[in-house]
Amino acid sequence: MLEEAKQVCPTTTQRLVREGALLLDVRELSEVAALAFDVPDLVNIPLMALEQRWSELPKDRDTVLVCENGARSLKATYFLQFHGFDRVSNMEGGILKWMSKGFPVIGQRHQAPAASTGCCGGNAVAVSCCAPAVPAADTGCCGSTVDAAAPTRTGCC
Repeated sequence: MLEEAKQVCPTTTQRLVREGALLLDVRELSEVAALAFDVPDLVNIPLMALEQRWSELPKDRDTVLVCENGARSLKATYFLQFHGFDRVSNMEGGILKWMSKGFPVIGQRHQAPAASTGCCGGNAVAVSCCAPAVPAADTGCCGSTVDAAAPTRTGCC
């Protein structure tokens, strides 16, 4: 049985990257071309290609997996754990949360409407570039779980 995936926030991700961690972006090439994390040592392997390319990744280096909102990178984190990687973690909230913190990106910024009460404020709503309004719980914010009643994401999510 796999251990629960380690989750880190964008601030911790920045620190880990400064300390030598690899940032693995599992978004599609077109998504990365439009908007990318502005960090050194960024590797892009789309989630759909990870099954064929996981052996390219170092097992002896901390690796933080990222995507748009944290869902795909969480799947990729578990996939790598299954293949014996024990120094992997998922960045909660993806590039959307990264941008909301004002961290550097390259490309077209798309702003999601700010939640009126913030991350843990109950009625807050998060909106991504391709999904309908979804309760903030869907992002895993503050340790919450995915709301099964929430609309399903489609397209780039």
